[in-house]
Amino acid sequence: MKVKTEALVIGGGAIGVCCAYYLWKKGVRVTLLEKDEIAAGSSYGNAGLVVPSHFIPLASPEALRKGLKWMFAPQSPFYIKPRFDLDLISWIWKFCQFANKRHVNDVAPLLYELGEVSRFLYEELVQLEGMQFGFDKKGLLLLYKEEGAQSIHAEAQIANELGVPIELLDIRQIKELEPNLKMEVTGGLYYPQDAHLNPADFVCNLASFLAEQGVIFHKNTEVVGFENSDGTISQVHTTKGHFIADQVILASGSWSPGIVKSIPLKIPIQPAKGYSVTIKPAKKIMSTPLLLREAKVAITPLGERLRFAGTLELAGMDSSINQQRVQAILHAVPGYLPEFASENLAHAKIWAGLRPCTPDGLPYLGRAENISNLIVAAGHAMVGISLAPVTGLLVAQIFLNKKPAIDLHPLRVGRFS
Repeated sequence: MKVKTEALVIGGGAIGVCCAYYLWKKGVRVTLLEKDEIAAGSSYGNAGLVVPSHFIPLASPEALRKGLKWMFAPQSPFYIKPRFDLDLISWIWKFCQFANKRHVNDVAPLLYELGEVSRFLYEELVQLEGMQFGFDKKGLLLLYKEEGAQSIHAEAQIANELGVPIELLDIRQIKELEPNLKMEVTGGLYYPQDAHLNPADFVCNLASFLAEQGVIFHKNTEVVGFENSDGTISQVHTTKGHFIADQVILASGSWSPGIVKSIPLKIPIQPAKGYSVTIKPAKKIMSTPLLLREAKVAITPLGERLRFAGTLELAGMDSSINQQRVQAILHAVPGYLPEFASENLAHAKIWAGLRPCTPDGLPYLGRAENISNLIVAAGHAMVGISLAPVTGLLVAQIFLNKKPAIDLHPLRVGRFS
């Protein structure tokens, strides 16, 4: 089988499906390849947060300081599986070089702008296409204990400098926001502009909508290599035949580096395994998504369910469930919210997914310098759902050779070459 198309999107998660949507909106003929089912990867069971407030990159002084403390503790929020891996060693070395205050100050405005545009695009999707995926603009409340007060106030200062709407709340004000929630915390930082959604519903519903519009989906179709002719991808080889495209969009998250090895293209990405635990409580307890600051656990209300998500585990391309990492979440929650005793969460639905992390905490977004018809949109770490629509919009602009509405130089694909 040999299929021809204008745009070939590789990856059926939030990023890939959003790329397909905005290309379709521009009248481009789109084919999408997914090695499993749509939303089978890290787009399925994540926290579902749409967070312009996540303007501090993963590579930050706080992440470096706490990461060194946590990295070999199996039940900490961050864990590195001990192994000799040259790619991992190189990634950690680069990460340490970027984990400084200057880097945070340089990229925070860009991350906030991307997040704000993306949130607006979500609202537009609901209004224009009438899509239902649990989108709700309830904000995000960061709960912190005494030891986290300093970092919370430092974040609030950066937010004020960027013009981000925030509210520092005491216990009384938190109770007014969430009167049914019992808490043992010092205070909270509230981002009223943030939102949340059901990530699996979003990706699957958008894909179904696109299929009805004529976008072609090939599921269970794995890319096994490229045919490179004079700096151009002339064919994409898969387990179900060959594809020819005017332009190729790589949006395969943690799998992206392996897919492009034959070109070659250097895009350092480490898969960071995250976990979620989803329960159906007997009654509605909260409506505002929470982030337990020191424990790095997010809690998202999804209709009748609650999802607890967190941890970052560098263990390679291993998507198996590590029960110690699950216990890290279950043990952390009662320290902030006593009614969620860990034994009450023990029989919940558990999920793990691989989040694609770059050394500087910024995604790759743009054309590959050495391959004229390849656009890369990968490496979104924990904000893939949050930045999916704006990524898709920018990919469509790049595809049509239009100047992107946002300066993408810091996100250039070859910045580590």
